[in-house]
Amino acid sequence: MTQEVRAAGAVLWRVAGGVTEVALVHRPRYDDWSLPKGKLDPGETIAEAAVREVREETGFAAILGRYLARTAYPVPSRDGAGTVPKTVDYFAAEAVSGRFAPNDEVDELRWLEPTAAEKLLTRPEDVRVLRAFCELPVGLTTLLLVRHAKAGKRDEWSGDDDLRPLSEAGVRQATALRRVLALFGPDRVLSAPRLRCVQTVHGVAEDVAAEVRHEPLFSEEGYWPDPVLGVARLLAVAGDGGTPVVCSQGGVIPDLVSALADRDGVELSAARGGVVPSKKGSFWVLSFRAPTDAEGPVLLSADYHPSALPAPSPSRS
Repeated sequence: MTQEVRAAGAVLWRVAGGVTEVALVHRPRYDDWSLPKGKLDPGETIAEAAVREVREETGFAAILGRYLARTAYPVPSRDGAGTVPKTVDYFAAEAVSGRFAPNDEVDELRWLEPTAAEKLLTRPEDVRVLRAFCELPVGLTTLLLVRHAKAGKRDEWSGDDDLRPLSEAGVRQATALRRVLALFGPDRVLSAPRLRCVQTVHGVAEDVAAEVRHEPLFSEEGYWPDPVLGVARLLAVAGDGGTPVVCSQGGVIPDLVSALADRDGVELSAARGGVVPSKKGSFWVLSFRAPTDAEGPVLLSADYHPSALPAPSPSRS
């Protein structure tokens, strides 16, 4: 049975002297210039692998942003008898600290403006990823819209439904979310006032030394009497900047995401038959252009991550 090789990487970027630069690495083993990337370790998500590989190859800690693209190409099999498919998932990632030092895999790093970087890249696949990065500006506001993790069955819970807690599977999902959402650099946490929602993101709030702020408009009961008000509230959260985490419910998230996408002309490639997905324990990475004097925040991309556990790549919109 042919085993697919999974890898992940990033377009690592920074702003220096008012100019956006991206990092390219030279790998002496292949004598090529490429974007930093590498194979997934066992039990690792593509997001975790992307951040780890960036750190190992470049020496820089990075904060993830939007999902960019997947490349696919054949590589030699371990037994040398043929080839196996290899896929690499890429994110935009901002360099926040660190410095490069030559290592076993990379002997040189160059920070270049995108036009110069495109000319230096060896593989056409990397050029395509870089162009996807250049389609939108840097410095976008990332809002992480999370559906609560699995809770006990409603018909098996005799108490107030607002107090229905996470199940054992839900606790595992929440733990995974805590680990993966941290890669995007969250700085505050809001949640529908349901115990299962609050429990899902409580660990994220602990990690950023913040309280989970209750937001009734993101609950099903609070949202549906006036969806326009709910959408406006989410836009206000995005307009405050930073990287907020918002935990909501399955009866709210699809309408929120589709309303924003329709308003700002973003195609939701993750949607199937007009249905916007929102599995328990999943999250959307919503990337907004910052508000201006003329208009509020504008949604520019929406990426769906069906799970914080090791899973297929997100759908890019």
